[in-house]
Amino acid sequence: MSPETNQTRRAFLEEVVHHQPDDTFARYGLAMELAGSEPAVAWTHFTYLLEHHPEYAATYYQAGAFLTRLGRVEEARRVLTTGLEVTGRQGNRHAKEELQSALDDLNDNL
Repeated sequence: MSPETNQTRRAFLEEVVHHQPDDTFARYGLAMELAGSEPAVAWTHFTYLLEHHPEYAATYYQAGAFLTRLGRVEEARRVLTTGLEVTGRQGNRHAKEELQSALDDLNDNL
């Protein structure tokens, strides 16, 4: 994608989050959009989702992977473990398996 497309997507997501701070899909998209270029800002969006929308299962996998890339292994482990608990309560087997795999990979690489 071109830099212009990325900027347009980012601007759109920022606008949605500004007007609808609890739009989980837009906030998640913005966190993902910023993860590579502005990790501190991306983390604020992941944190918001984890704190205000703890049942939004997709956040756990991506937040755990994000923290792992930053070398924040213990935090990643906590996020992934919490995600396992959430997806277990939800009966979301697919997400739970992905989280377990990510946690296993994290533990194997220590």
